[in-house]
Amino acid sequence: MRRLTPVLAFRAGCRPIAKGGKSYDLDELERCFGRGRKLRVRSRLMVMNMGRDSEQGVVELVFQPVAGDFVGVLRERRRFNRAGRINKAALALLAVTWALSAGRAVTGGHADWFLLLYLPLAAGLLLLGPRLQARRLMKVVARNGVHRVTVTDAGMTMVTDNSTASVNWVAQPRYRETEDAFFTFSDDKNATCFSLLPKRGLPDPADADRLREILNRNLTPA
Repeated sequence: MRRLTPVLAFRAGCRPIAKGGKSYDLDELERCFGRGRKLRVRSRLMVMNMGRDSEQGVVELVFQPVAGDFVGVLRERRRFNRAGRINKAALALLAVTWALSAGRAVTGGHADWFLLLYLPLAAGLLLLGPRLQARRLMKVVARNGVHRVTVTDAGMTMVTDNSTASVNWVAQPRYRETEDAFFTFSDDKNATCFSLLPKRGLPDPADADRLREILNRNLTPA
């Protein structure tokens, strides 16, 4: 069987899509060569498209986690989970209580020095919570070494020096993006489980767009 080329199509009397062009519609090729040739052409195109789609639907990252990654994911989680809402309410209550106590002290009323001194300390601990927790997590994660993550439309596969794990998108159906990373979260109220996808681990900065497309197709922004 001869290979289908623009020259062969022209000699067979096929009409190109554009006058003087070298591109031919599949229906026109069927008219010229018959249905069997059209099906072979269509199959060849489908194989080419499948190869291109499979390449575009896989993104790989290689990175060594740092404390900043965990600070970022914990801060982002606080923006939408139940614990974060409680934290915001507690900070607001501490601020109002301290302001009232300071107001009474300034106007000559009773000054509660315990509240004036320790409320700012309590607020500082709440604000530093993500950093303190990130340091604890790093002690556990550091022993695993380099992380190699493969992201597809089915989920993620994570390989480290000491372990291998897979996560389906059903287990972590939400994500958030920051300037430096993508984070995926479980759908319980506190988003207990999460995964890190720092952008520095991408082989090419343009892969961030491909990764974003995969996440948008399969996950919901948190």
